[in-house]
Amino acid sequence: MTTQTADTRSWPDDLIAAANVAKAWPFEEARKLVARTNKPGFDGEVLLETGYGPSGLPHIGTFGEVARTTMVRHAFQVLTNNSVPTRLLCFSDDMDALRKVPENVPNRDMMEAWIGKPLTTVPDPFDSPEGSFGAANNARLRAFLDRFGFDYEFASSTDYYTSGRFDAALMRMLEVYDEVMAIILPTLGPERRETYSPFLPICPRTGSVLQVPMTGRDASAGTVSYADPETGETVTVPVTGGHVKCQWKADWAMRWHALGVDYEMAGKDLIESVNLSSKICRALGSPPPDGFNYELFLDEQGQKISKSKGNGLTIDEWLSYASPDSLSLYMFSKPKTAKRLFFDVIPRTADDYFAHLGNYQDQPLDKQINNPVWHIHAGNPPSDDVPVSFAMLLNLVSASNSGDKAVLWGFISRYAPGADPANHPRLDELVGYAARYYEDFVKPSKTFRPPNELERAALADLDKKLVALPADADGETIQNEVYAVGKAHEFENLRDWFQGLYQVLLGQDQGPRFGNFVALYGVDETRRLIAMALSGELAGEPAR
Repeated sequence: MTTQTADTRSWPDDLIAAANVAKAWPFEEARKLVARTNKPGFDGEVLLETGYGPSGLPHIGTFGEVARTTMVRHAFQVLTNNSVPTRLLCFSDDMDALRKVPENVPNRDMMEAWIGKPLTTVPDPFDSPEGSFGAANNARLRAFLDRFGFDYEFASSTDYYTSGRFDAALMRMLEVYDEVMAIILPTLGPERRETYSPFLPICPRTGSVLQVPMTGRDASAGTVSYADPETGETVTVPVTGGHVKCQWKADWAMRWHALGVDYEMAGKDLIESVNLSSKICRALGSPPPDGFNYELFLDEQGQKISKSKGNGLTIDEWLSYASPDSLSLYMFSKPKTAKRLFFDVIPRTADDYFAHLGNYQDQPLDKQINNPVWHIHAGNPPSDDVPVSFAMLLNLVSASNSGDKAVLWGFISRYAPGADPANHPRLDELVGYAARYYEDFVKPSKTFRPPNELERAALADLDKKLVALPADADGETIQNEVYAVGKAHEFENLRDWFQGLYQVLLGQDQGPRFGNFVALYGVDETRRLIAMALSGELAGEPAR
């Protein structure tokens, strides 16, 4: 993946012109920002923000939000030819209260005692050097963003509140308190209306973040008062200096106002929150940022990915089986469509990435800038040649019964003369990924079945066809023969013939183009597979 450092390049006029009409979603989003720079009050810099709640471990959706925002930022830089400075701020709401103990952490009993306390005061259950759960999760977030080379600035809510960075905005929130209440209260149930306030005092006695009604306000003094829920005593605290934090919809709006945020995307489940925060931001005196609502990632059961549950894939799990570039492609593709985020999406995504990369060099400019790899690699995709797909490699591992890279490269070098690990490092990586994926996910579920009588006759015929092929027959030639055999044996549906090949010879329901597989694995080797299938050896039957 291309390191996403600040881009200072100048772009050719023809590329800028093509970008202005490009359909790729990052350009459509970036054009909103271009329009924003032409409005009165624009301060000369575009600030893009992403938010992170460190109440649970960072997950792959967090990466997705930063990756997608980075793509929008780069598209904007192209449209403006880098004439407008940009910044990307990754903001952690680490002053929020711990509301429940995540399911995927140790020492859960210890953490129960800290429910209601700011995340930066909760001890880290992993005993990390950072000390607090919030700080440790912030470190984890930065570590994996740094791992991908994103150009960003990190911001801590605790730091911004306690340092006075938000003081002016908090005083403004106090001034427009009634307007904020008028925005939020109609969206709440009767019971919640009785206790709601945009300010959450940090209890001086316990350190807890309190959700209590305000009994008094003094805008000139900058204070709010409330009744201690345990003692009943009236407590007065300033809204500045970290003595309160805001309820999160008000907090989001206050942050946009204080920092001058121009762009922030959010999940589809937050549409109502975006609308309410936008109204509060206007009440504070600032235009809300532009952005769009992306669809959610779902786990294997179709449930929303949750950082507290730890369901779905992690960054490290994806990167065990495919490249960072494939992960970026998954984030780029159809952001407004809900997608399953589980292990079975990895092979197809890996192959899609290399398909887009293979198409790129021969495409005209207007197609190139709509190609996902242009956005994944900040306008400078590599020119890697990967002549064997992930799906093909999975079947090669299966048929050869070997995950040894040296053995697999023996087949690959014969299929693609001149290819070796030194001059095809990306393919060498893919070989390792495929061997690991096969061992963990394909092999445990493989089930060979014996051929039925129709398939038995067709396989015997296919064996004869393979013998007659010239030594240099390519995948297309072999595929034509396989297709002809299926037609000659009058399968009701030729898909049944190809599925039968996969089930009988490879022990799985589907696979890559069979002719290409034979070209890679070898005609003689494929004939041996057919012989083993006809004898019953593959399916574990007595020899016939």
